[in-house]
Amino acid sequence: MAAAVALTSPGPVLFRQKRYGFNNELIEVYKFRSMYHDKVDFAAARQVTRGDPRVTPVGRFIRRTSLDELPQLFNVIKGELSLVGPRPHALQGHVSNTLYDQVVDGYFARHRVKPGITGWAQVNGWRGETDTSDKIRRRVEHDLHYIENWSVLFDIRIMLATPLSLVRTTNAY
Repeated sequence: MAAAVALTSPGPVLFRQKRYGFNNELIEVYKFRSMYHDKVDFAAARQVTRGDPRVTPVGRFIRRTSLDELPQLFNVIKGELSLVGPRPHALQGHVSNTLYDQVVDGYFARHRVKPGITGWAQVNGWRGETDTSDKIRRRVEHDLHYIENWSVLFDIRIMLATPLSLVRTTNAY
């Protein structure tokens, strides 16, 4: 993946973005860069949309397949992420110019646990663009269900379901 990113567009191979982690602590999440370097949006002021011209051809593939997330294994090794848990959102994640925490009551309750590379929301189809209030509410609803019903078996179920959910997804671009 690193070679594909490096050979197809100039700029660093890794993208780093501040996100909220456990107890709302700021962490720097690693990803393979999927956008043209001069178009990278560190603050996530604008969500990636279908056919977004900021995304490189390799970036489209690695985003759709979530291979851009592989460097987050370094975040797991550092103890900032778990394999399974609510996905960490960008600091400026928003819907219609309204921050997520203003759209969803109890939004920060999802930060009571360490965020993860995959989660209950993702395997249930709630990954990708959050362009409506309903989408972020449903995602957070699934995150809170995960937190309230956590078990080792639940984590195993999510990890086993993740590859199939990546193949079925239609809203990650």
